[in-house]
Amino acid sequence: MPEFSNNERKILEKHFSNSDKNVFAVITPRQVDRGALMSRYSRTDKSMRKIFLDEFLKNKNRGEEFYDRVLLEYGDDSVAELGIAQIAIEGLSNIAVKKIEDRRIGFSYLEKSSRYVSWDKKVKGKYKFLYEPTIMKTKFADEYVNACNLDFDVYSKNITPMLKLIREKDSINNYKFKDKDGKEKKFNSINDDTIIKSSIRIYNAATKAKALDALRSLLPASTLTNVGVTGNGRAFEYLLSILFASKLKEENNLSSQMKHELETTIKSFVRRSDDKYGKILQNYLNQIKKSAQNVTKVSHLGVTKKGSLVKLAEVETESKAINSVISAIIYEQSSGISFEKILQYVKKMPEISKKKIISEMTNIRKNRRHRPSRAFEMAEYTFDLVTNFGMFRDFHRHRALTLERQLLTTFHGYDMPQEIKELGMQKEFKECMNNTEHVFNKIQKKFPEQAQYVVNFAYNYPYMMKMNMREAVHMIELRTVPQGHQDYRIVAQKMYKAINKKHPVLSKIIKFVDMNKYELERFESEKRTEAKRNKQ
Repeated sequence: MPEFSNNERKILEKHFSNSDKNVFAVITPRQVDRGALMSRYSRTDKSMRKIFLDEFLKNKNRGEEFYDRVLLEYGDDSVAELGIAQIAIEGLSNIAVKKIEDRRIGFSYLEKSSRYVSWDKKVKGKYKFLYEPTIMKTKFADEYVNACNLDFDVYSKNITPMLKLIREKDSINNYKFKDKDGKEKKFNSINDDTIIKSSIRIYNAATKAKALDALRSLLPASTLTNVGVTGNGRAFEYLLSILFASKLKEENNLSSQMKHELETTIKSFVRRSDDKYGKILQNYLNQIKKSAQNVTKVSHLGVTKKGSLVKLAEVETESKAINSVISAIIYEQSSGISFEKILQYVKKMPEISKKKIISEMTNIRKNRRHRPSRAFEMAEYTFDLVTNFGMFRDFHRHRALTLERQLLTTFHGYDMPQEIKELGMQKEFKECMNNTEHVFNKIQKKFPEQAQYVVNFAYNYPYMMKMNMREAVHMIELRTVPQGHQDYRIVAQKMYKAINKKHPVLSKIIKFVDMNKYELERFESEKRTEAKRNKQ
């Protein structure tokens, strides 16, 4: 360990969590210095704290100078991953937020929930949806605004009636809560005031979530939301280039705003997003899009029939998948043996032996957080999906897979939640959907990308997902838990059935899939949340 003077120790302890241990946190306030220290660390035999004293302490611009040299002169992009930033974006549409969340690597997102937060409040007399700049300069402006207002009017006025319906249908007296002795009792048999208040809070949260779940299908994609993004500099630079290249004004404006704010913390990392190098990348991205559009135009494939779809479109034989998985299992614990040689050996193994190996791996898993080993990434599945846009937003959160999506349209029809029918608001709901389709068809002919903003969450949306078995285990088990939305639970259950039909042996690893149906989905989850709150 290096020896520091008392004065040096006092300085270092303002920038590091300690000055005398082998393990320490870097707490120097400037993000650019933290990243530069990490990168410089790999190119010298000095300790990090010694580097700081010798090279950074006196030179306030050392971090920027280091990155300018490495990124611009040497093009070592990986060092940009050493700078981290958090940024909050408020008042962006569901079109823009999905574009941001398309980025899979280097980011974590937290988006405002349409399940726990209602969108009935107005700001300066206006509902919170985007007055899309391009559309607002066309003859379609009034129809666009009127369509969005109609959606919000119907949504807002039905929150209270929907909540009343849910609570009449699923009375609190139907559910059990734990008394002070830990015994489960029906609500109307509990005498403790504290437990009664807690039980009501749990029930109210679960029923509100159920009501808003049903009504969110009315919201248009123009609905404004908030998202918090944590990411590294390399990821932010690429995201900004994508937004700069967009044909949507909202995303162009957003890229400029984000870059300006990110320059306050990680300026060196995002500098190239719109300079001459960034513009070359933007041009490349648009050329890819244009080329793909040209290929699509000559394909003449038509439009898939209306309605939802869950179909396993591409899958290898189970025998081949099992051979690959077991070979990978053996390879990891082998020494000096090639994968090819192991694969040839596995192909000759008796089928009963292979089944036993998969069974052993399945039995080891004790809960859904016990992920299968990476060997299960050797089996892959491609799904064709057409689900309502609201449901897509939930599946879109899974980033350890390949997801490609099309433009949001009204071409595939819409889903009407059962609760909408039970409330007797089918006529209003259909009026919103029909009006949307009418306005969309007008705008779409000239502005196909901008037309997306008027489309409701209820409309069906086509996308495809390619995933390996390891990710399928995670997604299917997570999306079938009791507190999940009934819509995506059904889709995840169908995905499991499709995999199980093609791969009955291998699919046993999807051990914690829940095939049941639940009435008040969030109830048990809210009970657990309340239990944690009471322990604090």
